[in-house]
Amino acid sequence: MTACAIEPSADPGDGGAPPVGCSITAEGAYAARLARSGGGGGAAWYPERWTLDGPEPYAVPLPGNQPEEPGTEVQPMGDGRVLVHRVAAGRHLFALLYPTGPGTGELPLGAVECPADSTGMRLLPPVPGGERAYALAAGPRATVLWQIAGGAFGPERVAEIPGRCSGGAWLDRTGRMLAVDRETGGRTKAVVVDLERDGEVSPLLQIAPDSDDRLLLADPDSGLVLIGSDAPSPGRERLGWGVLGSTLPVRFPECLRMPDCVVTPFAVQPGQVLTPERCAVALRVDGAFGSWVGVWRPAERKVRHLPAPEGWLTGAGLWTPDGELRLPCSTPRSPCGVARLVAPDTADAGGADRADGAHGAGGSDGAGHTNGAGGTGGAAGTGAASGTDDERPGNPEATTPGEPGDDPGTADTPAAAQPRPVPLQQAPLARLVTK
Repeated sequence: MTACAIEPSADPGDGGAPPVGCSITAEGAYAARLARSGGGGGAAWYPERWTLDGPEPYAVPLPGNQPEEPGTEVQPMGDGRVLVHRVAAGRHLFALLYPTGPGTGELPLGAVECPADSTGMRLLPPVPGGERAYALAAGPRATVLWQIAGGAFGPERVAEIPGRCSGGAWLDRTGRMLAVDRETGGRTKAVVVDLERDGEVSPLLQIAPDSDDRLLLADPDSGLVLIGSDAPSPGRERLGWGVLGSTLPVRFPECLRMPDCVVTPFAVQPGQVLTPERCAVALRVDGAFGSWVGVWRPAERKVRHLPAPEGWLTGAGLWTPDGELRLPCSTPRSPCGVARLVAPDTADAGGADRADGAHGAGGSDGAGHTNGAGGTGGAAGTGAASGTDDERPGNPEATTPGEPGDDPGTADTPAAAQPRPVPLQQAPLARLVTK
C-alpha cells in the first residue's frame, strides 16, 4: 500500500509541504499521530497509535511522563511500536514507544546533535517493511542521512549528500533506493540515494537544465511517479507523472492544473505491476474553502472531486490493491475511524463524474536514455519529448499513439525493473508547450 507522507516537525527544513494528519506504515497496518487531550489551556499532546489491519480500527494512547511539544514527530514501525522524535536544547532525541498494560514503555535510541547552521532534522516516510527508520539533517551545503531505528547502535550516520535535500520517497519494496529532492546551484532536482552502496547518489529527474524537478510520490509496484516541475511553465510548478523503466515521456495533464488551489498527491493504488496508467491516485486539494479529496488516473483526463469525510486527518490515507481508498478520521463521536471510498475502474467508469462515494466510516469510540552513477541503464528513462496533456486540437502531444490518456488499452507497459534507476529525462519543451 502506498501511504501518506510524514507529519512535519516544528522545523522540518522541508519545502513548505502542507502538514499531514498522521503517518501510516508502507503496508498500511499501523498509523501514528499526535493527539490532544482535554481542551483550552489544559490541553496536552501525546502520541497515539492506530491499528488499521483488523476488523475495526482502534487507537492506543501512548502518553509519556510529560506532554509532547506540538512539533514532535511520530512514526509507526512495522511491529506496532511508535518512533518519536523530540527536540530539546538543540539536540534531536529519538525513542520507541510501546504499550505496557496501563502505561507506556519507552526505549531510548539516542540523540543527534546538528550543527548550528543546519535547517532542521526530520523523519523520512516509513520504510517498506517497517523495520528501519531514517531522517535527513539538511545544512546549507550538504545533507546528512541518518538511520534512526533498525541499526545496531542507535542513530547511525549513513551518508552525506552534497546540497540541501528535502522530500523523500522509496522507489522499491526493500528500502534500498531513496529519492530526495536536492537543491544545488539554485535549482532543485530529484536524485536517488543507494543505501546498499554507501549512499551513492545518482540523478533521477532532469527534465530541463533550468527547471526545478521534484519527486512527490512513487509507487514501487507499477513504477508510477508523481512529479512537480516548472519545466512546462517556467516559474509555475505543474503536477506531472512518469513511469520508471518506461520509454514514455513525462506528462503534465491539464486536468491537474487547478487555479488558486494547492494539489498534493498522497497515495497511489498498489499492485498494478504492468498497468501504471490504471493506478488510482489520491490527491489532497487545498483551496479557499478548505480541503477535499481528488481521485485521478493517468489513463483518464479528469479529476473526480469528493468532499472530505468528517474529521479526516487531512492528507493521510492509503489505497488497497482492489481500489478502495481508506481515509483515517477522528471525530468526538468516533475518535478512531476510517472512511472508505471506492474509485471506479477505468474500464467501468462509463464517464462517471465522481467516484462511487463513501461507504461509511468504521471505528471504535475508545481513546533521455542516460546512465546514472555506476553506468547501469534501463530502470528509469524516457527517450521522447513531452509536454502537457492538452486536449485542444492541433496539439501534437495530445494524440500521440499508444499514450495513456488516449487509449488505455494500448498504453505502453514498463520494462522489467533493473537494479538501479537512471534519470527520467525529456527533450527541450519550448516548441511543445502551448504558452
